[in-house]
Formats: sequence, C-alpha cells, structure tokens
Amino acid sequence: MNGNTPYAGLPGVTQAGHRAATDVPELSGEQRRTLRRDVSRIAARTRELLPDEYVVDAEISTGIAGPQVTVAVQPPIGHPVSAGFTPALEDDRDELIDADDRDEVARGLAASAALQVKLAVGDDVTPTAQ
Repeated sequence: MNGNTPYAGLPGVTQAGHRAATDVPELSGEQRRTLRRDVSRIAARTRELLPDEYVVDAEISTGIAGPQVTVAVQPPIGHPVSAGFTPALEDDRDELIDADDRDEVARGLAASAALQVKLAVGDDVTPTAQ
C-alpha cells in the first residue's frame, strides 16, 4: 500500500515522506527577481497603510510545493500576523503576483495588525477628548 504513494520514497534516492527533487518546481533567475519585486511591493504597500511603529518583513522560501512567500507584520503590541502563499509559476507573465492580489494581501495584513493592537490594548485607554 505504501509503495504506490508519491511520498513513499525511492530506495537510495528519496526518503519516505519527502518529494523527489524533480517534483518540486524551481524558479529561474528571472522568476526569482520578479517574485522578489512583487513581494517587496506587498511589503511596501503594507508599510504605507500602517504607522512607523509596525515592523513589516517579507521572505521567499522553498517549501515542499515549491516557492513560498510570507509577508509578516509585528505590531507595537499584540501578536504578529502573517500571510503566506504559493505563487503560480505556470504563466510567463511580467508579474507573478497580480496587483489586485498584492493590494488585497497588504490591506488584510494592515487590518489584522491594527486589530491585534486594539485587542491588546482593550478598553484600558482613557479617551483624550470627549
């Protein structure tokens, strides 16, 4: 039963539970530059939506399904928030992450980070004006 699964491994080549190297998509140099540019745009847009006290960072890594992108925000207080996704590499496009998707991710991260601050502060803040 275990021998017919792609995760069973090939004797002497691939360990059980790991994918064969030929199954994992690789980024070309141009795709890596394009992806890095797109991720930087998400981080920059997120920074525009938040005050300077929030720390925004982005990372491109290689997971079991290929390249993965993570953009994270550390609010001044509260828990960090992040968004992770795998870009579509099939198309030969100028952008690997569409402008609408970049903007949606940035807005969602900014809103989630602001909510974390609100939840951390709670109702303990005295209003400065009535």
